[in-house]
Amino acid sequence: MRVLLFADTHGSSRSIEQIREKSKMADMIVCAGDFTIFENDMSQILRELNNLGKPLLIIHGNHETASSVMMECEQLKNLHFIHRSYYISEDVIFFGFGGGGFSFKDESFKRESELFMLEFRKLSESKKYKLVLVTHAPPYETKLDYLGEHVGNRDIKEFIQKYKPTLAVSGHIHETFGAVDNINSTKIINPGPDGVIIEL
Repeated sequence: MRVLLFADTHGSSRSIEQIREKSKMADMIVCAGDFTIFENDMSQILRELNNLGKPLLIIHGNHETASSVMMECEQLKNLHFIHRSYYISEDVIFFGFGGGGFSFKDESFKRESELFMLEFRKLSESKKYKLVLVTHAPPYETKLDYLGEHVGNRDIKEFIQKYKPTLAVSGHIHETFGAVDNINSTKIINPGPDGVIIEL
């Protein structure tokens, strides 16, 4: 499965054009939030993404609210809002948690991710799945969160260390667009606004 990842387009028509071109080579698309500037032109942007004609998994960033993005996605057949939820494609389960980006700890993420893992274990009883974590905030103390000092989220990092997803995708930190790192066996990436295609 070829997956196009992107984050933090912030309404840029140039970046959306990059995503449009790269989407032709992908089976599905994942957006890790902040696709608008404080929800300006959100409906139009989401319609453009829907018109790419591929399944597109999306979470909100700190420039969008969960309720607004969820409401818009409900009207668009190719968009799947995965905040505090998951999406299954072939042998991959994508779990999303949007918003945030400014805190070292997130009790809501800890609670929701533990509940999700109960469900993941049940699903994994009948089939072996790869896990992909999609968050807006980056994990702490990695190449993805370094701005002279590390500013990422410790709870996200602890989740990755404990459950070892195949891939963790995040955005938020513009200075680390394109950064790739590893937490043990997990590949982590900030794909940036122009997008990166990976094979899962």
